[in-house]
Amino acid sequence: MTHLFSPVHLRDTTVRNRVWVAPMCQYSAVDGVPNDWHLVHLGSFARGGAGLVLTEATAVSPEGRISPVDTGIWNDAQRDAWVPIVEFVHGQGAVAGIQLAHAGRKASTRPPFEGRGVVPVEEGGWETVAPSAVEYPGLAVPRALSIAEIDQVVDDFVAAARRSIEAGFDVLEIHAAHGYLLHQFLSPLSNRRQDEYGGPLAGRSRLLLRVVEAVRAAVPAMTPLLVRLSATDWVEGGWTPEESVALARLLREAGVDLVDVSSGGNAPAEIPVGPGYQVAFARQIREEAGIPTGAVGLITEPKQAEEVLADGAADVVLLARALLRDPHWALRAAHELGVRVGEGVDWPKQYLRATLG
Repeated sequence: MTHLFSPVHLRDTTVRNRVWVAPMCQYSAVDGVPNDWHLVHLGSFARGGAGLVLTEATAVSPEGRISPVDTGIWNDAQRDAWVPIVEFVHGQGAVAGIQLAHAGRKASTRPPFEGRGVVPVEEGGWETVAPSAVEYPGLAVPRALSIAEIDQVVDDFVAAARRSIEAGFDVLEIHAAHGYLLHQFLSPLSNRRQDEYGGPLAGRSRLLLRVVEAVRAAVPAMTPLLVRLSATDWVEGGWTPEESVALARLLREAGVDLVDVSSGGNAPAEIPVGPGYQVAFARQIREEAGIPTGAVGLITEPKQAEEVLADGAADVVLLARALLRDPHWALRAAHELGVRVGEGVDWPKQYLRATLG
């Protein structure tokens, strides 16, 4: 038995293997409603043998979308549209997860294949919000959230979490990375508040912890809860790995089951990108905070992924671009690592001939 194809147990949920699908925005929804593209996109990873299939960043409110064509789960129509997608993922033997998100000051932007940039109000955009009126370079200056609006953000995450459970999702992930709203509160680069939501780490982490605690209380006790963090801003004076460790300890105490460890996104930075360049952060948080972690970032080859787990750097690996290139990456990995059918990977019966030779 390989590490990669051993099961993972999170509360009452068993994930068949440790090949997980990282959230990947598709910019293909209409009014926040997922469609056939999302069914085929996410379903292909489940058919391809992945253990946990996470949706793209799914907005908890209209103003929380990164772009006007992001998926959402702030109303019942969106919830209902997720149901057949979740059912297909389940039908392929995978676990279905949803990433709940609010883009904050990085909202109301164009999809990357349309050039990024701000979508003006007259073209379907909206006013963005943030902890402070500090813009991300090249985007609009956001409006600082009031205390009442912060309370509403918490309520929006709770309502989205409840709809996610109603849609059949097994696992929830709260997005607090990549420069989106919850990360904006964490980082002193974007959080200049002088009230209880700013200043030292306790203040800057208050909103995320409120969201986690409220979601944990609102969903079934045995629903696994993940949080995605950017371990560092890669900028002097920004969010640090040491703060990530301290926060991860608090998240563990608040009922989080695993931290999905990424980095960057809150400010332009020189990032030393290379194979497995973020794995060390997953190891640090795992070892120092005593919480399971997921490693992500240019993990592309089966042996590489196996070594991350065998070395104790993380408990699972999350793949993104490698899966876009090969949705059947998990099946290929099982074949290359000599994993037999049914031992952490389920081949569709229609594909069983590919296990020979």
